[in-house]
Amino acid sequence: MPDRTEFMARLLGRSQGLFQQDFAASKDRIAALVQPSRVLVVGAAGSIGSHFVKQLMEIGPQGICLVDPSENNLVELVRDLRSSHIVFPKDFSTVSIALGTPMFDRFLASVPRFDTVVNFAALKHVRSERDPFSTMRMIQTNVLDLAHWLDQLEKAPPQRFFSVSSDKAVQPASLMGASKAMMERLMFLPSRNFTCTSARFANVAFSDGSLTHGFLRRLEKGQPLSAPRDIQRYFISHEEAGQLCLLACFLGEHREIYIPKLNPDTDLKSFADIALLLLQDRGLEPELCADDHQARAFARNRHPGDTRWPCCFSLSDTSGEKPFEEFFDPSETVDDARFHAILRVLSQPSLEGPVQEAIRGLCALRDAPNWESHTMAHWLGLAVPGLKHLAKTKNLDEKM
Repeated sequence: MPDRTEFMARLLGRSQGLFQQDFAASKDRIAALVQPSRVLVVGAAGSIGSHFVKQLMEIGPQGICLVDPSENNLVELVRDLRSSHIVFPKDFSTVSIALGTPMFDRFLASVPRFDTVVNFAALKHVRSERDPFSTMRMIQTNVLDLAHWLDQLEKAPPQRFFSVSSDKAVQPASLMGASKAMMERLMFLPSRNFTCTSARFANVAFSDGSLTHGFLRRLEKGQPLSAPRDIQRYFISHEEAGQLCLLACFLGEHREIYIPKLNPDTDLKSFADIALLLLQDRGLEPELCADDHQARAFARNRHPGDTRWPCCFSLSDTSGEKPFEEFFDPSETVDDARFHAILRVLSQPSLEGPVQEAIRGLCALRDAPNWESHTMAHWLGLAVPGLKHLAKTKNLDEKM
């Protein structure tokens, strides 16, 4: 990932972190809440989770347990932390297990109650709906496992529960976005007896699995850059993502969702623009190709010293992709007074009946012999009536 300050400043259009002013002004309040807390972080070793953990540990919680099914990523996170200036609490542990497994249930039953519980475990790609099997795995992780976990926590509730959401949860056009919207509704049920908060935010530049991360891999492997030219997105850095989650987790009130305050006139960027900026940073220039075949042929025949790099920028034609990004629904109440660069979505309690009925329907479907995507969309739509699934001719696996 490019780590040069100048490059990221040009990409993001700012020289200072978006939430730096709010984070600095709130640091003492956050420290007063973090330092006496035992914190459980699930999905701790991912792109966003790991940056959240690093910033959290710099504040100094009383104890911290990191959970992630990726053994290699978890090991690397611990090595990174141990090699830094961070002081570890005596109460520090890691567990390489996945949310929703019997091992996770046994783990929760075997440890004392945590004061703060943080969830980054999720399937976040729209491409998960390419087939009913991947879609069901996404629903299991993002919805059903979370529902079971929240029910478990009711028996020994934490003071705070935070689970990261997505801009795609707003008027969702994909089943992934609907699963994130349902995650919010599960946390905000009237029966919930502990503080639950969330954050919706933009694309994290160069996060694992993102299209911008894919640009780096394509350059390493001498392959073309491909991107939609008609889709614009907001971008934030890993550090900004971690700060927003910390602020929402420890300062948010029950049923609040924190979102970045960004300007559509200046902060929206297309993926094609970022690809060009990255090439410029590498001393390269784009060779615009008409289609995938031409781009691959140019890459195959390109001489190592050639400063031209094949690019294929086309119109979006894949299911579930919204052409624009939004962080709140017009029907939601939004407060802009407390922070400089953060808006607070003041969510109302979810309707318990439709949410619980949708959970029962999805569980019954999961246990049925056959799965169909339109049935999954039906049950998600019961709890998330704003779902307007955009079905197009292709899924993302059919794109370069």
